Amino acid sequence: MQYRQLGNTELKLTTVGLGTWAMGGPWQFGWGPQDDGEAIAAIIAALDNGINWIDTAPAYGLGHAEELVGKALKQTEHNPIIATKCSLLWNERREKVSCLKKDSIHRECEASLKRLGIETIDLYQMHWPEPEEDVEEGWGAMIELVEAGKVRYIGVSNFNVEQIRRVKKMHPVASLQPPYSMLHREPEDELLAYCSENKVGVVAYSPMQRGLLTGKFSQERLSGLPIDDHRRRHPDFHGPQFAATLELVEALKEIAGSNGRTCAQLAISWVLRRNEVTSAIVGARKPAQIVETAPASDWDLSKEDIEQIEQLLAKRDVKLK
Repeated sequence: MQYRQLGNTELKLTTVGLGTWAMGGPWQFGWGPQDDGEAIAAIIAALDNGINWIDTAPAYGLGHAEELVGKALKQTEHNPIIATKCSLLWNERREKVSCLKKDSIHRECEASLKRLGIETIDLYQMHWPEPEEDVEEGWGAMIELVEAGKVRYIGVSNFNVEQIRRVKKMHPVASLQPPYSMLHREPEDELLAYCSENKVGVVAYSPMQRGLLTGKFSQERLSGLPIDDHRRRHPDFHGPQFAATLELVEALKEIAGSNGRTCAQLAISWVLRRNEVTSAIVGARKPAQIVETAPASDWDLSKEDIEQIEQLLAKRDVKLK
């Protein structure tokens, strides 16, 4: 398992981190029903396989994912780095509500600490910069949590460069969490270079693009997704986009197979080919999934493989124009 330093912090993360979004169970952006026992077993399996950090958020299952992490921590001797988030609340219809008011951020932190069963959050991230006019107020509240010893480092998620610059004036930004995968390369335009130059760690989420790049998706599997799985509504799972991705994945399987690896490992290793990326957040709902994907940390793609993948991605782009 490889490690990389997270920006200007003292945290050394394994280049694969465990993501808990899908474990939370039903909510507005959930992944359908989830078995709690399997979720806890997956968390423990990740730690047993060398992963040293877990990413979660109150919004994932409306507190439930954090509760599952807390339960798993009581069942293991591992002491992983814990990253969670703030700014997303929910209403009585289980729909997300954005809030960056100072008092709300403080309450969220206390609730997360209680659910996780820990005294200090290692990395506390602003989940979304919304409402944008309250970003500075929310960041100021997070700074107060650092000063109070409830949080070690603070970072941001889903921010652009200008938004990072705004909060960086107030307090160092430990990390950025952007979506990044073969299918969504937007961070390469500006974000990765900015973070590297300013010593902001990058923890990329959705490297397997919600399962599309695992090699296990098909039209039949899409049709069989639970009605409350948010992927049914996502553009990547419809029309020409979906068809082009399935075709791409068939070619990616050949590259992975020639290396004795899986397509899921290939997708993760591709994200990690960029030195600006500290770690890839890899989701799992069952122990077997994270046991499969964790070894991606130790696979450095060859120059030839990277070039071949670039050609495949360019071909896909042409088809979608």
